[in-house]
Amino acid sequence: MDTHSLQGLGIVITGGTRGLGYALAREFLLMGDRVLITGRNQDRLDQAIETLRAEVKSSEVYGICRDVCNADDLDLFRSFIVTRLGQVDRWINNAGTAGLRKAPLWELDAPDILETCNTNLFGSLLMSRTAIEIMSDQPAEDEPVYHVFSLGFSSTGAKFSRSNVPHKASKLGVAAVSRFLEKDLRDQGVKSIGIHELSPGLVKTDLLFCDTSAETKEFLDCIAETPEKVAEKLVLKIRSVESRKSHIRYRSIPAMTVTMLGKLAVQKIRSLPEKTAAALRGKRGS
Repeated sequence: MDTHSLQGLGIVITGGTRGLGYALAREFLLMGDRVLITGRNQDRLDQAIETLRAEVKSSEVYGICRDVCNADDLDLFRSFIVTRLGQVDRWINNAGTAGLRKAPLWELDAPDILETCNTNLFGSLLMSRTAIEIMSDQPAEDEPVYHVFSLGFSSTGAKFSRSNVPHKASKLGVAAVSRFLEKDLRDQGVKSIGIHELSPGLVKTDLLFCDTSAETKEFLDCIAETPEKVAEKLVLKIRSVESRKSHIRYRSIPAMTVTMLGKLAVQKIRSLPEKTAAALRGKRGS
């Protein structure tokens, strides 16, 4: 499908004020779509909207300050979205947190555990419910034309993640929500809505670098991709999706492995002159 022929899609992105969410919003706007982002901090939300409008002239972008865990005034929330966008074609559950610390479960504070699980799992449940309510009120079709995307973990992704137990467990739960939700819609005979998992891989965001050592940050900075680069590829795939369910990746696992090994090899080669010079200085000093 030529994604450029899909003009003026209505896009909702939770957690869209920075990082990957912001980059996705910008890329959708460049495609000519109408975008609504959510965020918990009003100042940051206002700044994101202002910057997006400055970067993408004549763009149609809106924002609402809302915690994805907030179950109050959902009717007003839905009304705000529909009034601004008219129709919602793609909904991306991007809002999430890895918690304040990468530490064993018994060393984490209870409020931090609760916020991680609430934001990632309950937030995705509540926002998916909201998305389906909105999409169910839109013209029905015999094939999926409206799509919901969530960022869960596969078992492989959880195995290799350095994040804490609440983050990994809640993200595995998000992936389970997508599986069970797709089945519920199929069992109920709902054909217009597709449910998908989105895997951006390692992205250079505050969430990735939070509570890491200098050595780990250097390693992650080498192998991770910028939000802008990831968003550019993902948006094309998100806009062109036609199936009832799918797992959309920034890169396939083999390609991701090859790319990571290549980057590490380049980094090692670049560091050789510095290491050689240091060794020579050591010999001269001895």
